[in-house]
Amino acid sequence: MKKIELEIVALSHSITQTHSYAVVLGEINGLRRLPIVIGGFEAQAIAVALERMSPSRPLTHDLLKNFMMAFNVDLHEVVINDLQEGIFYSKLVCSSANDTVEIDSRTSDALALAVRFGCPIYTYDNILDQAGILMEDDGKTKAAAPVTSETGGSDNLKSLSLEELEGLLTEVLDQEDYIRAIAIRDEIKSRKK
Repeated sequence: MKKIELEIVALSHSITQTHSYAVVLGEINGLRRLPIVIGGFEAQAIAVALERMSPSRPLTHDLLKNFMMAFNVDLHEVVINDLQEGIFYSKLVCSSANDTVEIDSRTSDALALAVRFGCPIYTYDNILDQAGILMEDDGKTKAAAPVTSETGGSDNLKSLSLEELEGLLTEVLDQEDYIRAIAIRDEIKSRKK
């Protein structure tokens, strides 16, 4: 089967499930999108890596990357290889000087590692056919959806002053709520333009 390369195009609070997030993968040079519901911790891990934030202490996925690098193990690619009863299955394709192995992984963890290693993410046509969404070809550049949390939605942020936003940003960074910090940072940036 031919692999189809994907990229992360959005990370947002899940509308369908409380306390969950959705990561949306988009087909490179294509119109299909693959939404995957993930937990809050994994969403935070992906957001931190996407935004190149530096937490005061390494997150679990940072620790795993550091461990792999210390022992000369490289992550070449992530493959979302199966979908059963609404659950996505993935594998990490890793190599060392002596061997290449495929390691079973939760898809959310695989994506968090893919962002850290900068490796490609793949899936197959049958998975996109089962769970994908076809976007309309309107000729516009597709931008990532805003990252929001239950209490930090972009609508709530618009009512705050720039000074209040900067104070709130400091507060959420101290709480290590990086997903909400991204939304606040983006609102501050849009006002400073």
